[in-house]
Amino acid sequence: MMTEQMLLIAKENLQTHIVIDQEEEELKGLINPLHIWINRASASICYHLIPLLINGEIFGMETEISLHLLDRKGCEELLEAIVMETEDLASPVLRGITLYTELDDQTFLEAEVIILLDDVLQEAIPSLEECIQQVTNQCEIYGPLIEKNARSNVRVVVMGKTFVNLKALMLITHAPSINPQNIVTVSLLLENEAKAMLARKMGMHPAGIKNLVVWGNISGNSFIDLSKTQLYRYDSAIWGPPSFSRDLMDVLFDREWIRAEFLTAMSLLSSWEIHCVGIAPAHAIFTVLRYWYLDSPPGELVSLGVLSEGQFGIPEGIVYSMPVSFQNGSWKVSTDLQISEKNQECLQNLTYDLIREKQVALGEVTELYPERKVSPVPHSAEEEESIQAEEEGLGLSPSSQGIASEKGGETPAEGLGPSPSGQGITEETSEADLSRFRRYDSLSSF
Repeated sequence: MMTEQMLLIAKENLQTHIVIDQEEEELKGLINPLHIWINRASASICYHLIPLLINGEIFGMETEISLHLLDRKGCEELLEAIVMETEDLASPVLRGITLYTELDDQTFLEAEVIILLDDVLQEAIPSLEECIQQVTNQCEIYGPLIEKNARSNVRVVVMGKTFVNLKALMLITHAPSINPQNIVTVSLLLENEAKAMLARKMGMHPAGIKNLVVWGNISGNSFIDLSKTQLYRYDSAIWGPPSFSRDLMDVLFDREWIRAEFLTAMSLLSSWEIHCVGIAPAHAIFTVLRYWYLDSPPGELVSLGVLSEGQFGIPEGIVYSMPVSFQNGSWKVSTDLQISEKNQECLQNLTYDLIREKQVALGEVTELYPERKVSPVPHSAEEEESIQAEEEGLGLSPSSQGIASEKGGETPAEGLGPSPSGQGITEETSEADLSRFRRYDSLSSF
């Protein structure tokens, strides 16, 4: 064959190959992938979350997914490793994965799901007010970018430890065109931890514990409500079909265990520095998204941080954890729950921090707790002993979790819920004391 003919054939083959590639790209363009953005992608939680997002269980095997990983400069090597391992999964639904180390005009572009993990705070936070200001500044940047670049029906999931409820509220404030119902915070991690603790006590599987509710501030004072909790497939003298259940407080007679061991354990578990390798929070986010897209089990309550519209007498305009159910791609607060007068008072007391945080963030007040100055520096052993002795003299609970129960006589704990320092506050404590003894000793993100 002549050299000229070989060159001509090679040229024709090249042109054909180019045309075929163009046709394939055009066909791919007809399939719009679902864009998922994750910030703080170098966190261990993201490492465990990615396989759950691209296994096809939430969005289906017919929906291609494009992942966008966002983090700060200096994390490139770790992000590249995550990208490589994600590609090694060879998921049939993964269209592509991209990493970013700075914000620009394309951040959150075409996003349908945004997962905001805790941003890394500076190592030394001079005051809580400056920490709130930092969170507010971040949301002032994120909000307009979400509003400008994301899809109008974008779903934003906020997860973390540092002013989580406030962060969701500020995102709602600075992205006003986004439906407030589409910006939520995850309470499910704390709910699942409580279920696991109860399951170990009752000698049963945690999945059989339903309708345990977490109220209040996810990253601050929260209240664990056991009054509606039911046990399924619990091995006892009374047995029934899978749909048969028993009220927890009818079979859990060890009230002292609830007041002491359960509360203490929940206080330790709520510290992400002690208890977080990423598996549990990743699964909590996955579960919230699965319920959001595929509905929650009928009749089952799910704790979720949402913008209050006055339900249960909670003030409007704050993000508050409360029971919801998911159906048809949206959630609805379970307002048909009966709340006792005692628990209603507790729910109201939990709003103090959230309202105050909002006021500081909006510049309405300058100090979070004007009654006293707060130092985030850990106390010495002698100072801790002195503070503990003083708190015991005021009747403060040693726990960090308030527990509600309407069965079995004496209420297991009379607390108003936890403070991040691990000190519960009794109902008899005045509002001034309530402010005085809330100490935010841990401000680090996970």
